[in-house]
Amino acid sequence: MGHKVNPKIFRTGVLYGWDSKWFASGKQFRDNLANDICLRKYLEKQLKGASVSKIEIERTTHVITITIHSGKPGVIIGRQGAGIEELKKKIRKEFFGSEKVTVNVNVVEVDRPTLDAQLVAQGMIEELEKRMPYRRVMKQAIDRVSKGGAQGVKVRVSGRLNGAEIANVETLHNGKIPLHTLRAHIDYARGAARTLSGAVGVKVWIYKGMNFGEKEK
Repeated sequence: MGHKVNPKIFRTGVLYGWDSKWFASGKQFRDNLANDICLRKYLEKQLKGASVSKIEIERTTHVITITIHSGKPGVIIGRQGAGIEELKKKIRKEFFGSEKVTVNVNVVEVDRPTLDAQLVAQGMIEELEKRMPYRRVMKQAIDRVSKGGAQGVKVRVSGRLNGAEIANVETLHNGKIPLHTLRAHIDYARGAARTLSGAVGVKVWIYKGMNFGEKEK
């Protein structure tokens, strides 16, 4: 039997860093971890139309810095930064109440949205929820990523596809996906489309090339 490992977790510490950067122990660790999970879910819900790729959280004693990587930063920032100020107030009210915590929000634009697995998966989910045929959705996603310069791409959808009685799994790929090679830069994302027939799972793998060290370069 194969051991299925999340490609990003497999490469954490080698190619990828951690999305949460802070140190705590005991009860404080549990509280911070639960707070991070709730905060990410809250922001993903609030910024649903802003193409959010990744949310990084950094904590010090009385300061929390949230970095949002987005394909549409203008939607979050708003006119003259009003959107960010409003978001800060909501976060402080929802999660910190009367605590003396300074909340900083930074927005970073995603350079190449077509090569971001999370954004590709979100696009597929939106199309599936609009009841588009799943094969067309998969082929269009692969075409966009391949034209964007990826060396390999694989997409997989699973569930009651097109309203079928029995759940099925469909996979399409183009190029190569070296999952066993640690220095292979592979972006991975997954999600679920809520259709009338039930949930349809979506997974995306994008291979961007080998990441060599300075000496090997």
